[in-house]
Amino acid sequence: MKDYVVTGRNACREMIRSKRAKHLYVLSRLSEDSVAAEAKTLSIPVTLLDEAGLSRMAKTSSHQGFAAVVEPFEGISLKTLLNRVKSKQNPLLLMLDGIEDPNNLGAILRSADAFGVDGIIMRKRGEVPLNETVARVSTGAIAYVDVAIVSNLSQAISECKDAGFWVVSSDGEAKMAHTEVDYHGPIVLVVGSEGFGISKNVLSHSDFIVKIPMVGHVNSLNASVATGVLLAYISQAR
Repeated sequence: MKDYVVTGRNACREMIRSKRAKHLYVLSRLSEDSVAAEAKTLSIPVTLLDEAGLSRMAKTSSHQGFAAVVEPFEGISLKTLLNRVKSKQNPLLLMLDGIEDPNNLGAILRSADAFGVDGIIMRKRGEVPLNETVARVSTGAIAYVDVAIVSNLSQAISECKDAGFWVVSSDGEAKMAHTEVDYHGPIVLVVGSEGFGISKNVLSHSDFIVKIPMVGHVNSLNASVATGVLLAYISQAR
């Protein structure tokens, strides 16, 4: 699989710190920047380019002066993820159902890293892949959050339940508020797409279905915003 090019100062810094960067390209006037210095300290090759050269290499002018060549981001199996979290006291997994916008997925990864999510579960098909845009929007969080790729979400839920997890799904038509659930213990939080929500099949396998109470005129939140609200509450409640 072809290497990815990740752009943006913060995203490139995290690619370097997580040792995923293979080569860093930097705008010449930023040659003394700390990100370039970190790359050199870790023996990562650094090439200086002018504005036009870096834009050509990154295939975008919105690079903030930095572009890192990294290996493609690949998910792990659900079995591997469950093995990694089984010794944790209160593991928290995030399952995504139908997130197709790379900007949403990138923002969700950023929130997942910020609020201590132990791993994300998403479908192999019907979801945006772990691509360069996702890496940039996540500001590098993609390097730190485990992502399990599965073929079937309902089957994945069954495996999580067998491992002792409770499944909490977010749905705008729910009767229960998200603040009414006890989030202590192993939890899988399920979030659906902004347009279609969570599939009926996944909802039918959930232990709790909750909603975020809202008082405004718009009755829904962007998927990444809703995820951030839910994760922040779970973090606080714990």
